[in-house]
Order: sequence, then structure tokens, then C-alpha cells
Amino acid sequence: MRVVIAEDLFLLRDGMTRMLRAHGLRVTAAVDNGPDLLAAVAADKPDVAIVDVRLPPTFTDEGLRAALEARRQVPGLPVLVLSQYVEQLYARELLAEGTGGIGYLLKDRVLRSAEFVDAVRRVAAGGTAMDPEVIARLLDHNSATAPIAALSPREREVLAQMAEGRSNAAIAQRLVITERAVVKHTASIFLKLGLQPSDDDNRRVLAVLAHLNR
Repeated sequence: MRVVIAEDLFLLRDGMTRMLRAHGLRVTAAVDNGPDLLAAVAADKPDVAIVDVRLPPTFTDEGLRAALEARRQVPGLPVLVLSQYVEQLYARELLAEGTGGIGYLLKDRVLRSAEFVDAVRRVAAGGTAMDPEVIARLLDHNSATAPIAALSPREREVLAQMAEGRSNAAIAQRLVITERAVVKHTASIFLKLGLQPSDDDNRRVLAVLAHLNR
């Protein structure tokens, strides 16, 4: 798997590079700014790009802008965005396209190497990897509006796990319930959100995220 990294902090950039290579991934470029990210994407044709939201020169949203531009230049390019804090506006903008291969994680998650590498692989495969805190904020933002308000507390828990990109089996294990219960809750969620169930887990999760983003 070919990976491009855009992170301005050298120690974090170098640490991610070493971590990914230790897990068998190939880092083709590790840069510290948006223009170099776009150049690397064009030259290396990576399977996934890992991008810090805030890059030079202003350290506001240059990384996000570069990631969105990279996806415009290479439609469907999987992008995993890293942020120091939960920034709902950036999360919603990233999700606005409603296409696969999207992740938004807090930088603290990078320290959990196995989880982080799993997230990178999941995004590269066209799935999602949303930070639990990001999902919680998005749910809270929409909690007073229908149809999110119609979800039961358990359904909201299942929805949050789905949004993180977890399978039914993983959700069942995490919530200590049966897979049959997860399937039942999932069907109810789709019904309440007015979304058609799909056998494609990635598309299913993205549909839910797109709905939360409205």
C-alpha cells in the first residue's frame, strides 16, 4: 500500500513514517505543506493520503484545503485527516462529498499504532475511520433535529460505532450485544433516517455520515 503524508511537525511525520513502514506500508512521500502534498499525489499516485488539517503558512486549514483539492484532482482519493482538536466545520466539509475513503482522527489516535494503522488500511480500502469524539459532536449537533432525535440511546451507540467504520461483529463485541441485535438496530436506524439498507458496509456508513452532515 502506497501512502503520502503531509504533516508539518517533523517528529510526528517521521514517527508515522516509521510506524507505517514497520507494518508493511510504503510511504512514498512525507511532506510538510499543501503544495508539496498535491505534487506528491500527482507524482506517486498513492492509495491513501494522511493529512494534517493545519499546515503552513497560516496553520489554519491549509491541510484540509489541500486534501479537498487532491480529491478533486484525483477523484475518490482516500484521505485520512488528522487534527489536534475536534473541529466540526472541517469534519462536515470533508464529509460533504459523500464518497468513500474518508477518515478524520484526532492526533492522539496516532499513538495507538495498531488502531491507527487499521484506520489507514480501512480508509485506503474505501471505508471510513471517524474519531469517536468527532462522531459524538456531530450527533450532538443534530440531536435536537428530526430524524436523529427519533433514535433510541442504543441506536445512537450503534450509529456511532457504524460511523467509526466498524463491522457488525465488531459493534456487537464493543457494545456487548449479539450480532442479531446489531442487525436489528441497524435496520431500525435506516428506517428512521429514511436510508435504504445496503450490503456494502462502506457505502452504508458513508450514507449515515452524509445524513449526519446535513
